[in-house]
Amino acid sequence: MRPKTTENEEKKAVEERRCVNCGKGIKTLFVQYSPGNIRLMKCENCKAVADPYIECEFMIILIDLILHKTKAYQHLLFNMLNLDAGDTKGLFLKSSFVYFLLDACRISLISNSRDDWDSSGSLLVSIWTCGKVLMDVLLGNFIFISVIVLGTRFLLDLSLDITRCKEIMLAILISSYFKLFLIAMMVWEFPSSVLFIIDIFVLSSNAVALRVVTELPTAGCLAVCFGAHAAKLFTDRWLLHLLSEDS
Repeated sequence: MRPKTTENEEKKAVEERRCVNCGKGIKTLFVQYSPGNIRLMKCENCKAVADPYIECEFMIILIDLILHKTKAYQHLLFNMLNLDAGDTKGLFLKSSFVYFLLDACRISLISNSRDDWDSSGSLLVSIWTCGKVLMDVLLGNFIFISVIVLGTRFLLDLSLDITRCKEIMLAILISSYFKLFLIAMMVWEFPSSVLFIIDIFVLSSNAVALRVVTELPTAGCLAVCFGAHAAKLFTDRWLLHLLSEDS
């Protein structure tokens, strides 16, 4: 039993870092000889430098992420955030909190809840507005997550366990970084079409992240993400319409 455990630990250590070119596991990405003096390691599988992004500034990485380059997503998800490590609970909780908070901003912009806050001084109305936004965020994302999981399991025919589901959802959360632009929309006036543009960027970014994590065809990942976002959008519109009639 002892040698088997050691072998599993070594295999896990290899898979904790990945080559951004072929996706194979690698033990170490670079060797540091002194501060500021490093040598990038080559992948044994493809014989290329495993991760050239190590020497790049964050702005270059961000630009490549915006351009939806799969190598940049490989670097971010597996070599920078290390999703394969297994101890991503803190990262998952923080990402979920930021994601839900930004989604609440999005729902507020759609339902023009800022006008409700400004036009009424009633505490009950304010609480009811918060309740509507919270309900919409929870229900909409429950539908979104369900479609992602079911689509990945049945449409893409990928076997899932708890660890795998957590890895996929964390990739979806992190790749939704375009939602950060919603903060600017809460401060300055923007046309409503900007929301649609942000949603499109989030959808495409989610599809790239899902493809990187699952290593499945792009068309299938795009179909799953499109279905999840469409179901979430329908739920948001339906629930907001239903609650507006009740109020």
